[in-house]
Amino acid sequence: MSFRASVITLFPDLFPGPLGASVIGRGMEKGAWSLEAHFLRDYASDKHRTVDDTPSGGGAGMVLRPDILAAALDDVAPADDRRPKILMSPRGKPLTQARVRALAEGPGAVIVCGRFEGIDQRVIEARNLEEVSIGDYVLAGGEVAAMVLLEAVVRLLPGVLGAAESHADESFENGLLEYPQYTRPQIFEGREIPEILTSGDHGRIERWRREQSEALTRQTRPDLWARYTQKP
Repeated sequence: MSFRASVITLFPDLFPGPLGASVIGRGMEKGAWSLEAHFLRDYASDKHRTVDDTPSGGGAGMVLRPDILAAALDDVAPADDRRPKILMSPRGKPLTQARVRALAEGPGAVIVCGRFEGIDQRVIEARNLEEVSIGDYVLAGGEVAAMVLLEAVVRLLPGVLGAAESHADESFENGLLEYPQYTRPQIFEGREIPEILTSGDHGRIERWRREQSEALTRQTRPDLWARYTQKP
């Protein structure tokens, strides 16, 4: 069974966007995954197709209404749908490679793209939405964040990227950042490929790459390094 993604958005024309290109797009063409974009305004009941209202208690901006979003969620993901329901939100749990891998091993995901000042808390609780953040910054909406999450997940699906070794040594897969990569020409603007990488000694190369990963992680991501060194 292929991975099935459903996105609820105010801008369905943004999809698939970059997800339709390169290996991710080819994976869709081969049937490894599918994507549906659902227009939130289709679930509004008034003639203006209103999906938002002013925030209770005052304040700037508008808030997505719970009844409209609930109607969309119930239609897109009925009670027997086992896919997790995810809300892209700057206040959510940070997206990690571990969560990405867990999603890739599941049946798919229903992703809600927020807009305006946010979404009524009651529908988040009533529909058990998992809030996920792609970083400590704020976007105009959740569409680009949804694409980030989907690309990270889809590239791990069988048959999309290729051999499993293609991503086994990537950043975050083993708790470390990936080691530096090199290719021809041998000399570029006076900088040579490290001799060890052309030595043919695979044991030394593996040790060098490990040392480089550890040094890079320690230098640029002390938070990851602390977690890595504290592992049992």
